[in-house]
Amino acid sequence: MESLGVLLTYPMDSYLEEELGKRCELFRLWENPPEKRGEFLRANAASIRAVVGNTAVGADAETIDALPALEIVASFSVGLDKVDLAKCRERGIRVTNTPDVLTDDVADLAIGLAIATMRLIRAADRYVRSGAWKAKGDYKLSSKFSGKAVGIIGLGRIGLAIAKRAEAFGCPISYFSRSEKPQTSYRYYSSVVDLAANCHVLIVACALTEETHHIVDREVIDALGPNGVLVNIGRGPHVDEPELVSALLEGRLGGAGLDVFELEPHVPEQLFGLENVVLVPHVGSSTWETCKAMADLVLGNLEAHVTNKPLLTPVL
Repeated sequence: MESLGVLLTYPMDSYLEEELGKRCELFRLWENPPEKRGEFLRANAASIRAVVGNTAVGADAETIDALPALEIVASFSVGLDKVDLAKCRERGIRVTNTPDVLTDDVADLAIGLAIATMRLIRAADRYVRSGAWKAKGDYKLSSKFSGKAVGIIGLGRIGLAIAKRAEAFGCPISYFSRSEKPQTSYRYYSSVVDLAANCHVLIVACALTEETHHIVDREVIDALGPNGVLVNIGRGPHVDEPELVSALLEGRLGGAGLDVFELEPHVPEQLFGLENVVLVPHVGSSTWETCKAMADLVLGNLEAHVTNKPLLTPVL
């Protein structure tokens, strides 16, 4: 792949960057200040035939238009909300992502966030570290996760993996999806509001599209209610963040476990002091094992493209 010019949009994985540097002609977009990136792209447009992006910076219409030699976009993520698929389809540009290999990690984190939120693990940890246990005595009671009704928005690969894990805790499972899944016994709701009204824990696990933007709004949050917990391991814009903050501050929502946010890496500071909120910095797939597998998929897709073999995980 020595002749393949690859634009790496963001510093995403050291192993991937190292391997791309060995195998390809590598262009690092982030090394240029934002105001000079257009000039950088124009200067190297003839050489760049591939873009490797992630959940932070992908391939939008402006980037694609600036690269007339672009042949393939290989996303270091399963989500494709940072890739202009319509523009790629119009140009005949191939698109790949990294499904399956990150499913377990994201599902594990979803259950972890639910338990951490309901059992107040973050606050209890701080209670011990501050010396309050010794000074004030036992910590307050929390809520159990086992047996609680779990509602899942999006029953794809990750949603199904979350359901499987929640079942092991004795949790009844229900879900919302674009259509009812024929090969599952889980209860289907055609309305997210109805799903929220009938579960204790609501987990967002769908793809981000125009239809799912703010799929969790004030009505859904109020249906989930003061004893309910929201977990988001999808994308930040799935949730109307100002409404979520208001509901938590006003006690209209019982708690939240959040891996993603609307304007990452910016997180509403009103959430920082809340004991019933657990915040992590978009780490759903961030394990050594999974990042290596994702990187190998990206590299394998680029290799397949260059050698005219079938792509490993084609989207377009």
